[in-house]
Amino acid sequence: MKFYWLLLGILAVWRITHFFQAEDGPWDVVVRLRLAIGNGFWGKLMDCFYCLSIWISAPAAWWIGESWPERICLWLSFSAGASILQRATKPEVKVPPAYFAEEPAGEKSDGVLRTEEKSGGQPGNAGPPDN
Repeated sequence: MKFYWLLLGILAVWRITHFFQAEDGPWDVVVRLRLAIGNGFWGKLMDCFYCLSIWISAPAAWWIGESWPERICLWLSFSAGASILQRATKPEVKVPPAYFAEEPAGEKSDGVLRTEEKSGGQPGNAGPPDN
């Protein structure tokens, strides 16, 4: 097998997988396909690029490979190459860090929002005023 077949196979698997997983297609044909498939096994398969690339790469490897060992290696190589391309071309989603506030120095908190009530009837104190 020639090296360019490996590259062409990887590119073809990436393109077809990306089409079915992330695009609407012309005249929304892929959207209609997703609606027809539903939320079962095939519907969930179309949501995951990496899972779908395994299935898309199988017929490509069978068609390009010349022997069974070569077809099996190509099957995994096509999927791996498409996965690497996906990671390289997919924009990274930046998740903001979780909010974390430290207590001021010297203050001790037991994790509740309300503090102990002080006497004196001052605004913000819920207790009765001292006489």
